[in-house]
Amino acid sequence: MSVSALYGGRVTHARTRPRRHRLAYRVFTILIDLDELPVLHRRLRLFSAGRFNLMSFNPRDHGDGSATPLRTQIEHHLTAAGVAAGGAIQVLCYPRVLGMVFNPLSTFFCHRPNGELAAILYEVNNTFGQRHTYLIPTDGAADPIRQSCAKMFHVSPFMDMAMTYHFTVHPPGDAVSVTVRGSDAEGTLITANFTGQRQPLTDTSIVSTLLRHPLLTAKVLGGIHWEALKMVLKGLRLRPLPAPPAAAVTVVRGATIVEDEQSFTPTGIVAHQSN
Repeated sequence: MSVSALYGGRVTHARTRPRRHRLAYRVFTILIDLDELPVLHRRLRLFSAGRFNLMSFNPRDHGDGSATPLRTQIEHHLTAAGVAAGGAIQVLCYPRVLGMVFNPLSTFFCHRPNGELAAILYEVNNTFGQRHTYLIPTDGAADPIRQSCAKMFHVSPFMDMAMTYHFTVHPPGDAVSVTVRGSDAEGTLITANFTGQRQPLTDTSIVSTLLRHPLLTAKVLGGIHWEALKMVLKGLRLRPLPAPPAAAVTVVRGATIVEDEQSFTPTGIVAHQSN
């Protein structure tokens, strides 16, 4: 049975300060097991890997955008962080629809060969063309998985950098849920959530899903800018765009945050250069 699937559901955002603001949109995501991509590409007529189709997944939309296989890139980051994985790698994200995509957040579930979840990677894109990833080992955490890290990457022009992210994740099964709560010194500032129900990934489900959710990418990008306009009209102040982190990946271990690329040794941290 294929692990890859579609998840139809709803994304919500709720901001508490200095003006209350809430949004809710019906959307769908795709779960891709990276090892299944060649099989999916051959089996489905309406889905392609790395090529134009009604629905598609392009590995170069993730990671460093290079021709280096996405699995190779992720395994490199896991090894550099001292995480023993080696099993399935699955990504929950928006697919390309008619060749277009924008993913505010892609969530990578990295497993050990025995199926145990070893780490989650949260890959964040902003609307300024920048990308950053938080790599957080799960350390045997049970469902739901709860993780935290300091904000290192600018996303919304209405948010300061001095924030902490708190993740609550129910990994993909019959349902999936990813919640990100952002807090500052005064408490919770924003909570974002996606919750979806699983459907098998077939040509029939692709057609039915796109009939229910046409023009997904336009809806995502249009919604981002429409909600931004409403927040401006509410009087929220725009923050300047800071420089992105020097490294593409931030590795989080407990309360300690270190920027990848780095490898861990018993005597300390040894920096090395990524390709």
